[in-house]
Amino acid sequence: MSDSTPALQIARWGRTPYTAALARQAELQAARLAGDAPDTLVLTEHDPVFTVGLRTGADRHLLWDAPTLAAEGVAVHETNRGGDITYHGPGQLVAYPIVSLGARRDLHAYLRFLEDVLIATVARHGLEARRREGLTGIWIAERKLAAIGVAVRRWVTMHGVALNVAPELRHFGGIVPCGISAAEGTVTSLASELGPRCPTLEQVTEDFAGEFTSRWPAFIGEATSPAPMG
Repeated sequence: MSDSTPALQIARWGRTPYTAALARQAELQAARLAGDAPDTLVLTEHDPVFTVGLRTGADRHLLWDAPTLAAEGVAVHETNRGGDITYHGPGQLVAYPIVSLGARRDLHAYLRFLEDVLIATVARHGLEARRREGLTGIWIAERKLAAIGVAVRRWVTMHGVALNVAPELRHFGGIVPCGISAAEGTVTSLASELGPRCPTLEQVTEDFAGEFTSRWPAFIGEATSPAPMG
């Protein structure tokens, strides 16, 4: 198997504890690096957890003390992705592409690709999301709908995106999400934006998978396509 292998595998893990999913991601990344696994899009949902990224001082954006965390049933784990602190929990789609960027070594382009997939996914349900300059993720006005955080080892990725379908938004009050203050923006969900028209998590998961798989070949092949003559 090589970086040019076109196959993309979909792995549906259901609801997983964050630490278990992190270990499984690392195993998949190692297998992809060794050429023993294809590019894989992992789709999952986590038990309530705050994950602390590699950004300096990210842990200072945890606002709840230990008794409050225990009462709310939210764990805290450090992780090896980029970015600040964020929340994962039931009702949120978490997608982990374990893919090789060897054919297109451009991490910024990959982040924009993930944003494009998210924007197209929510557009299927009548929402016009957008980017905000200098910030990752997608937004409805000043309300953040999805977060992105990735890590790359020898151009094979892990971690990915978290799209709020119908999570417990109150839990975001335990952190400064992604280091973004209340004056800069708030957090929202499809349920908050769409009300009774909100699709199920299962539907959004399939929509995301469809948008990702349909766009991935063109994205990863773009760098290797010959330039037009003339």
